[in-house]
Amino acid sequence: MKNKAVILGSNYYIGLSAIRCLGIKGIHTVAIDYSNRERYGAKSKYCSEKPIAPHYKKDKEGFVEFLKEYAEKQDLPPVLIPCHDSYVEVVDEYLDELKELYLIPQTEAGLYTRLMNKETLHKLATEKGVAVPETVRVDEDNFYEKIETIIKYPCIVKPTDSSAFVAKFRTKIFKVNNKEELEGALKKAQDAGLEVIVQRIIPGFDDHMYAFDAYLNQDSKVTHWMTAQKYRQYPINFGASVYTGQKYVPELYDIGAKFLEGVGYKGFAEIEFKKDAQTGQFYLIEVNARITNFNNLIYKVGLNIPYITYMEMIGQPLQPKAITRDINRVFWYAYEDILAIKDYIKTGQLSFGEVAKSLLRPKAYAIWSLDDPKPAFEFFKMTVRNVFNKVVSGDRFL
Repeated sequence: MKNKAVILGSNYYIGLSAIRCLGIKGIHTVAIDYSNRERYGAKSKYCSEKPIAPHYKKDKEGFVEFLKEYAEKQDLPPVLIPCHDSYVEVVDEYLDELKELYLIPQTEAGLYTRLMNKETLHKLATEKGVAVPETVRVDEDNFYEKIETIIKYPCIVKPTDSSAFVAKFRTKIFKVNNKEELEGALKKAQDAGLEVIVQRIIPGFDDHMYAFDAYLNQDSKVTHWMTAQKYRQYPINFGASVYTGQKYVPELYDIGAKFLEGVGYKGFAEIEFKKDAQTGQFYLIEVNARITNFNNLIYKVGLNIPYITYMEMIGQPLQPKAITRDINRVFWYAYEDILAIKDYIKTGQLSFGEVAKSLLRPKAYAIWSLDDPKPAFEFFKMTVRNVFNKVVSGDRFL
């Protein structure tokens, strides 16, 4: 297999996991980033090249030109795998140009971005008959009346562009308990120039969050899939997976596969659902149009998503496969889970005993690997350095 695999974003464990999943199969991996700082994923022994490109936001055209020039120098077109939402958006925007030089699963420019945007996702899901939380747009008539009668407090103020919102506020949403807090949250978003919507909170603890993870071939048919259940996330209640287990839930396939096939999706996607604690109904929360946080768990239970992507792109698709039994393994991002546990216990949502019992299960680690330990050591050094800098500067860390 002579085609290289270009991974965008090795300064996070998603990129690291993709590098390992491909490198272990003997594939030449190329980690392209905008800086050498904190790119611990590129320290993997499975990383073959580590080019530095212009910043994908500060010089987007320069970044795209760098990608094109790199591909032009190769004997065969590389497979392109973005591992962060911001990279996905750039690839989506320049898809027609990049597909001339790279092997990329998606063929419809703009589809990934529409699925990542909360407002357009809401419309697509509604058109396809998939339940979504009740939502009110800020510019709707009788806005506050609808909040009082349809959404009700507490509710969440949610960005249409998650990556930009998180970059600005370091949180995925604003939770508000009354009209005054809602007005304050809307003003923050407006001042930042960010578009938001207001949604009803689906009742249920964080373990009511589920995921449908699937790969769709070039005919937009699901060929590989599994389902998972979140147990803890960070920030708590409205955050990213830090402790998630594989859990076979066939109903999620029925909903998720129909939706993704219906919109003509190609490549890997993860749909996050929340199960209503009162009614048992699953609501679509968001779609991740990239390799997911707990990719290492998916790999450990039998689906190597980056490799599945690579093989189909070079014309050698693997046999379809689904994980249709429960495997007692969980994904664990220990660093952020420790922070989450602190907050769960502090707010009385979990007890120390419940947490301790949960930690006994076999793990798929976010960063640590006995076979490839260097990225974990680099991450540890980076974390210690960042904590030290916060202490010296007087910032509160925990």
